[in-house]
Amino acid sequence: MIIGSALVALVALALVAVVSFRWGASDTPAVLPTVSPEPTAVEELTAKEVYDTVAPSVVIIEALDAGGKTTATGTGVIASAQGVILTALHVVKGAGGVRVTFADGTQSAATVRAADEEIDVAALAAATLPQIVVPAVLGSSGRLSVGDGVVAVGNQLGMVRSATTGVVSGLDRSATGTGGLRLSGLIQFDAAVNPGSSGGPLVNTRGETVGIVVALANPTTAGTFIGIGFAVPIGAAAAAGGGDGPQQ
Repeated sequence: MIIGSALVALVALALVAVVSFRWGASDTPAVLPTVSPEPTAVEELTAKEVYDTVAPSVVIIEALDAGGKTTATGTGVIASAQGVILTALHVVKGAGGVRVTFADGTQSAATVRAADEEIDVAALAAATLPQIVVPAVLGSSGRLSVGDGVVAVGNQLGMVRSATTGVVSGLDRSATGTGGLRLSGLIQFDAAVNPGSSGGPLVNTRGETVGIVVALANPTTAGTFIGIGFAVPIGAAAAAGGGDGPQQ
């Protein structure tokens, strides 16, 4: 009986060893699953940080009659280190003169150096530049998606350098601009814009200017904001100004 019990015990130990070999250690190295690193998220700025980034580049634009009286106001944004200012063409079209006021208070006469009526964009050259020229950071409108956050900065209704927030609400839109011109390839957004906002920058949440505000939609003749604004993509706007802008 003792010998039988010992034999049973030895058989049991052998079975345990076999099971341990099969389900435990192995001569074949274990293959660990590959973990793909997650893409690094781009840090988004707050609306205040976006405004602080672009505000030094925003310009007040006044269209003047032959006697020097202001007939229309709009907004512009410095788009190059040489001081080229992008704005909406309809703000300055037909004006007897143009006056610009930079963020530091510097005022200067300006002339239209280039324009593209098909997209309602003009580039201005100021006779006198500020001591420090702060160009806006130009982004790529081709990376925009519906729902992306944006900030519009402009001089709407005479309230200079106002900031409003919203989202991109459509891409590749068409709209009727000032004067009945049909515009296409536009960014649609819902940050509030009004008369005086025209020519101002539309800025993404990384502080990059991605468009130039040119129009708003209103089924009435009031010409005020009801929730839909339009901007020309910055690539097209910069090209209209004769500069090397980012790709759309």
